[in-house]
Amino acid sequence: MLFNSFEFLVFFPIMIIGYYLLNHKHRWLWLLLGSYYFYMVHQPELAILLFISTTVDYFCALKMAHARQSMKKLYLCISILVNIGILFSFKYLSFFTSSIQDVLAFFGIAISETQNTGAYSFNQILIPVGISFYTFQTLGYSIDVYRGHIKPEKHFGYFALYVSFFPQLVAGPIERASRLIPQLKTLATVNLDNIKKGLVLIAWGFFLKVVVADRLGVYVDAAFEDPEFNHGLPLFIGSFFFAYQIYYDFSAYTAIAIGAAKVMGIDLVQNFNRPYFSTSISDFWKRWHISLMDWLKDYIFIPLGGSRGSKLKIIRNVLILFFVVGLWHGANWTFVIWGIINAILLIIEFSTNGIRKRIFKALKLPQIAINILGWCAIVVLLSIPLIFFRSPSVADAILYFKNMFNITGLHVNILNNYFELFLCFALMIAVQTIHYFKGNDKIYELVISKSTPIRWSIYMCYVLTIVLFAINRQNTFIYFQF
Repeated sequence: MLFNSFEFLVFFPIMIIGYYLLNHKHRWLWLLLGSYYFYMVHQPELAILLFISTTVDYFCALKMAHARQSMKKLYLCISILVNIGILFSFKYLSFFTSSIQDVLAFFGIAISETQNTGAYSFNQILIPVGISFYTFQTLGYSIDVYRGHIKPEKHFGYFALYVSFFPQLVAGPIERASRLIPQLKTLATVNLDNIKKGLVLIAWGFFLKVVVADRLGVYVDAAFEDPEFNHGLPLFIGSFFFAYQIYYDFSAYTAIAIGAAKVMGIDLVQNFNRPYFSTSISDFWKRWHISLMDWLKDYIFIPLGGSRGSKLKIIRNVLILFFVVGLWHGANWTFVIWGIINAILLIIEFSTNGIRKRIFKALKLPQIAINILGWCAIVVLLSIPLIFFRSPSVADAILYFKNMFNITGLHVNILNNYFELFLCFALMIAVQTIHYFKGNDKIYELVISKSTPIRWSIYMCYVLTIVLFAINRQNTFIYFQF
């Protein structure tokens, strides 16, 4: 179910009313049934995969709690193999099969269509929505139980709800069991302050999605759909707009998810911390998709050795980390290349850290000037690799790069509507200004602290803005495909 759909506008109030009317001991069942319905609206048959992951990790965790070390490893391996096996089969099998075929073809070994029909027919189904998110969430639980960081959850219903909790099921944030399960068990009473904060966050998320992100998406789609026809500045603007489109689109989903949970008295982790106000690549990745990067740091990067050891080992660890980051986002070499480019940028950054400090010291630049230079550099450096992220193939990305630097004139508006172009820039400036002062998590302070007349004036302006400027097409959130 899409957040930006009529179905959700009906579903959510029903869930909240039922949640608060029911006795606390029955709320878990209400939320669990609602969460599975939320997931099954468009892909009912694929809910079985969610249930399999939940069941396997529930029983493996229970077994690990009382098993000797060798058996604990066995149960952990079962959990990892089942979850990664499902993820691989439904998301990556076709990608790896076609990649192997390409390698064999390069060496003159061709596979006929009749030989590969079976492999492809198995994978001609939609990728289960949210599979990368809930797989990492439940895997993190199994690993934490194995490490002894948490005790296994004995109540199957609460564990199933932890895996499938509808606000964050499809696109995160990726929650830890030690943080979410206790909140699901805590008695929540009607708290008007939480409800107000949650509703404001939901409203802000809708604004970011249907007014800002989808509007930028119209220009981005036009730029990336025909890079052979367009040249120069429009393609620069297309890549620049996409950097902000994906940020506003994903942070919109997160705002709605956090707001929906907040209405029920549950606090989800923040997934963004003003990433485009970062002054370095490393700082950006601490502020962007925080729950995913923390997960990868704890379960992949640190076990590899993290930032300890020789420079070569650190470089190896960074490359592995961002290879996984790229592959996690999609079964396409475009995502892998995007991840590797970001790794290279990060390696260059920490390798030249001393030189840059000496240059800034010699130039005697004030801190605000250094910050502004950092913000501009981040946008430029990170929007360029995103061309691979957005392009359907490596060839399309290379063509986009080639024509982007073919500046034949000063024409910038491929939509032939300069008001829309102006509106895109104006909305971006407005949102970035709000984020600069309030961040991604304090938006409600702009509303709930105001007097009643001012609050209602803000509400009326919000409704008017949605009516006048919302893009009238029901776009899925970009991160739904991951």
